[in-house]
Amino acid sequence: MKILVTGATGALGSIVVETLLKLVPAANVAVSVRDPQKAEHWKAQGVDVRHGDFNDPESLLTAFQGIDRLLLISSSELQNRAVQHKNAIHAAKANGARFLAYTSLADAQESGLSLAPDHQATEVAIRESGIPYAFLRNNWYLENEAGSFQAVKNGAPWITSAGAGKVGWAARRDYAEAAAQVLAGEGHENAVYELSGPPLTQAELASILGTVLNREVALQQVDDETYGSIMSGAGVPVGIIPFLVSIQRGIREGDLDIVSDDFERLLGRPVTPLADVIRQLV
Repeated sequence: MKILVTGATGALGSIVVETLLKLVPAANVAVSVRDPQKAEHWKAQGVDVRHGDFNDPESLLTAFQGIDRLLLISSSELQNRAVQHKNAIHAAKANGARFLAYTSLADAQESGLSLAPDHQATEVAIRESGIPYAFLRNNWYLENEAGSFQAVKNGAPWITSAGAGKVGWAARRDYAEAAAQVLAGEGHENAVYELSGPPLTQAELASILGTVLNREVALQQVDDETYGSIMSGAGVPVGIIPFLVSIQRGIREGDLDIVSDDFERLLGRPVTPLADVIRQLV
């Protein structure tokens, strides 16, 4: 059985491969990366390093040869990723892959988040391919909040326009380990996993941060326009601000408020306490 991970030099993919190497022999693991030189450390451990670029369909056809099980980690290029994902799905199909796992979005088919359409299109394309699949619908990486944690540590309040909306934050490592368990395991064909930590409000997350910092964290609830202005004043690039505001709005409207025990079932343990992760980030 040969397992391939795309994006294996990224933050998530690196941990997936690291975990896989604890579950299966290195000879059974392959990675598809745009720059093989960045994956030399995997090659040194016996991993089969292959060149694959989502924007180059021919490279994917070559990279996926002889692959039985594949993890498609969603592209970080937001402008063109539905097409990129379809290139990967086509290559997997053409090479006879027997299983395809995909890192999707929480409640992808119903989500109102601006990120959702690409995930919706990818899930549909995977279903239509006929390849047995698992959708790993990741909620929200706690590491996404690292900048806010640091700002609060330096004296800023916790700023949000998400109101009482809840998020199922969890550690990136937990998401990666769940993906590795699915790749290396059996019985996950045509499964949809909602991977969410216990949903919390911004105020509850700020309280956990306060416990870690051993002081009270001030919470500043603002409207979307003010939130965007504050982010701009903090030096966030102008082009990213509408995206950040849309995430706050989506949280407020419940798009990441997912209750599920899928995470614990795949991991075989509770998700890592957020306070433990925050201590590593601050």
